Amino acid sequence: MLLVCLIWGVNFSVMKLAIAEIPPLPFTAVRFALASLLLWLVLRAVEGPVRLAPEVMRRLVVLGVVGNTLYQLAFILGLAHTTATNSALIVATVPTVVAVMAGARGLERVTKRMWSGIALGTLGVVLVIAASGIEFSASTLRGDLLTLLGVFCWAGYTVGLRGLPAGVSSLRVTTVTSIAGTPGLVLAGLPGLLRIEWTAVPPTAWAGLAYATILSLVVAYILWNRSVQTVGGTRTAIYMCVTPLVAAVAAWAMLGEQARPTQAVGAILIIGGVLLTRWERGRPIGRGGR
Repeated sequence: MLLVCLIWGVNFSVMKLAIAEIPPLPFTAVRFALASLLLWLVLRAVEGPVRLAPEVMRRLVVLGVVGNTLYQLAFILGLAHTTATNSALIVATVPTVVAVMAGARGLERVTKRMWSGIALGTLGVVLVIAASGIEFSASTLRGDLLTLLGVFCWAGYTVGLRGLPAGVSSLRVTTVTSIAGTPGLVLAGLPGLLRIEWTAVPPTAWAGLAYATILSLVVAYILWNRSVQTVGGTRTAIYMCVTPLVAAVAAWAMLGEQARPTQAVGAILIIGGVLLTRWERGRPIGRGGR
């Protein structure tokens, strides 16, 4: 999960550079189409054509639409109508939402230590992000609500993974959910795709697309799904608090954005929150508590 945080943290800066050349919706459509094809090829080579039970397939298709189509559209459109700071702060609530959902459904035992870790990590995220300024107003309300919708979609996707049979691999889960979520994203990005002059796209944008596809989608999604299946959604989601910290460091190195002392304090709190949750000795209820 620390590798996932590294990949996703750097991805903010990579995508910011790439979407300056390729608009967000077409960019997302292309990366998901390519990722789905790559995942399908890898799955065929590694596991072969294994048939899933109809109820499992239906569940994966629903999770793919919720966790990929709806989440990505809500996140991208929300980001277009609010500030990056607001967006990052709202997304940082994912661990709390996952914990509440998982606890309410009886899928995981969320202990006091885990709640303390989530609170500590979230406070650290607030300090990291607040250093750049937070502005909630009528002008950002539409984007803030869309981003919040995206949080519930991703949390629902994460919690939904816990109900899958033990024999379904993380590679197969990632492949099926990615393929299921791709048509809606391609449809949303189609008008922009037809307007782009692809021969004029610079190599740096293609490199950003490759990073966002291979690492941010294929590798990170497989690791995320594997972590949820192994240690539970709450222990996995808490690591998302580390992503803004990595994003801040990457933005300083790649985009020249200035770091501030309060971000260092936030970093300490984030690390403490993750460690507090990670060292929890309790076990999730049901499958995967091993």
